[in-house]
Amino acid sequence: MRRFSWFNATSLTLGFAFLYLPMLILVIYSFNASKLVTVWAGFSTRWYGELLNNEAFLNAAWVTLKVAVFSSTMATVLGTMAALVLVRAGRFPGRTLFSGMIYAPLVMPEVITGLSLLLLFIAIGLDRGILTIVLAHTTFAMCYVSVVVSSRLATFDQSLEEAALDLGCTPFEAFRLVTLPIIAPAVISGWLLAFTLSLDDLVIASFVTGPSATTLPMKIWSSVRLGVSPEINALSTILIGIVTIGVVTASIVSKRAISARQRDEQAAAAT
Repeated sequence: MRRFSWFNATSLTLGFAFLYLPMLILVIYSFNASKLVTVWAGFSTRWYGELLNNEAFLNAAWVTLKVAVFSSTMATVLGTMAALVLVRAGRFPGRTLFSGMIYAPLVMPEVITGLSLLLLFIAIGLDRGILTIVLAHTTFAMCYVSVVVSSRLATFDQSLEEAALDLGCTPFEAFRLVTLPIIAPAVISGWLLAFTLSLDDLVIASFVTGPSATTLPMKIWSSVRLGVSPEINALSTILIGIVTIGVVTASIVSKRAISARQRDEQAAAAT
């Protein structure tokens, strides 16, 4: 095993500082009493109160929350179904094309995805608004859910399902009562990942949205172009907190699922 040298420690420290120091500065200056974001004038929560009275930001946040909840839920359902087909269906005509279509959004530039969806919505005559944003976010988020759930299904012991079928369950009942509870941590992690991606998206939403629906990232971008205000720092800090909570929750759920599975395997081996 290689020793942890000073060079490795320095490189790691500089790397983490490059990634997270700007976020830390943003959080600190969100509590700045000054209107100038680069001049510290003392500790204050004034801008959080101003943010709560900013109707434009609140409306954009409400739109973003609705879009994230609906799109992540739809992406979780569709992504889980796609994972079941990829892992359980075996070989079938068009499998390569199907898997390619599922995983294509992972490597497709967001500009191309947004433009293609915009052309699709125009072609079918669908008015752009919250619905089109939900459909667009579902399209690119479901592939991430599919990857997460597929990795769990690949290690799933199918003999548990077979035992349920032998005891009289229908395939749907075996999935609902046996498979789904076991893969639930992966499904929840996929939902949280899809929710975070939808919450953070700017490029695709800017293509498919209309004048009646403005998401929070779009509102922040338009405000920053006119100059960074302390309210932007406060809002960004709240978003960082939400994303952090989501990531930590997903990590805890995943670790508990792994621990529970290990305990079940040890109990099965003991008997």
